[in-house]
Amino acid sequence: MADRYLSFAGTAPGRFLTRRLGLPQPAELRRWSAEHPSLDGPLLHLTAGPSALDLAPVLARTGLTAGDRDPAAVVLDATGVRDVGSLAEVHAALHPVVRSVAPSGRVLVLGAPLDPADHHQAAAQQALEGLTRSLGKEIGRGRTVNLVRLTDAAAAESTLRFLLSPRSAYVSGQVVEVGAGPATAPADWAKPLAGRTALVTGAARGIGEAVAGTLARDGAHVVVLDVPAAEADARRVADRLGGTALALDITADDAGERIAGALPDGLDALIHSAGITRDRRLVNMPADRWSTVLEVNLGSVLRTTDALLAKGALRSGGRIVATASIAGLAGNAGQTNYGASKAGVVGLVRSLAPRALAEHGVTVNAVAPGFVETRMTAAIPLFIREAGRRMNSLAQGGLPADVAETTAWLAHPASGAVNGQVVRVCGQSLLGA
Repeated sequence: MADRYLSFAGTAPGRFLTRRLGLPQPAELRRWSAEHPSLDGPLLHLTAGPSALDLAPVLARTGLTAGDRDPAAVVLDATGVRDVGSLAEVHAALHPVVRSVAPSGRVLVLGAPLDPADHHQAAAQQALEGLTRSLGKEIGRGRTVNLVRLTDAAAAESTLRFLLSPRSAYVSGQVVEVGAGPATAPADWAKPLAGRTALVTGAARGIGEAVAGTLARDGAHVVVLDVPAAEADARRVADRLGGTALALDITADDAGERIAGALPDGLDALIHSAGITRDRRLVNMPADRWSTVLEVNLGSVLRTTDALLAKGALRSGGRIVATASIAGLAGNAGQTNYGASKAGVVGLVRSLAPRALAEHGVTVNAVAPGFVETRMTAAIPLFIREAGRRMNSLAQGGLPADVAETTAWLAHPASGAVNGQVVRVCGQSLLGA
């Protein structure tokens, strides 16, 4: 469903009225397209405190050229900030340039992991998170602000490329930890998944279909999995993408074994996109509405993941990306079942990620969508739908492509140092942290 308010707010009368009435002023976001794969404008690289990062080679490969006039992106290296006094350097660096960042531009703050042996450093680095989230809520004009904690620029290249590109248009106010794990640069950054096989559940429609399309664009052979009742749609999607359709009930006890049997050569990415809602307040919710949502959204994810890992179906260097939700992080009235299932996905990611990497060479992460324009949200009553669209820093709903681009980054072969992360794709929703 078209966002008429967004369209109106972009006109001259709309801009005048929204300013005068103090209404949200959403800006049309610049998303990735083959014709415009990069941001328009230069990249401004700033530093606060001493730094040991060798950022120049990585930033040079983002597609942005160095410059300081109307920057499309500002990267502030604050990894050397270690005390309250040095936070003044953060202010001194950002204060003069924030206003000049181009519409739909990026501000990316780079921080260091918190040092458990130095509470002054930990306090100063944690302060960067408060700065990032607050600046994201005030910067406006479709611009985003994110924080990446890292120790190695090379290991973070896929993350920096993603956050400094139109692919991350609806990701703001996020904190991403990049470890020191292996990061394999692809032979072709335009087709990073070439030669890889990705299975996407719930891929016959909606967000799952968008994820499948984006992974195929990036070179993957995509297995489009959905329930037997949606087999015709799954085949349509698979045929369009040059992939393979697989019709089965993901909640079946033997779903993992059947997937492994259908893919004897293994797979490189397991994307859990299948999900359902059965909304009702807890006092009015019968047991079957509760258990069905928990089974599809969480139970099947756990069983399938366990089975495929146990059978070695996920090759070393593989990626597991599950779908959480801001409902699981912040809660949502009428969705105790859905919120519980999606919070469970977060627990799965945080517990399994270190073991899966150590034992199988596989990373485990999650995307957590906010309000995304789908057939499901189009059916929400008007005023609730409008509240969902406007209650974020970008004052608009996201698109399935936004979730798909974030999933593709986490599935990237060079994202091996990104593990155990839950990344909200919500335009920095005002709900929750």
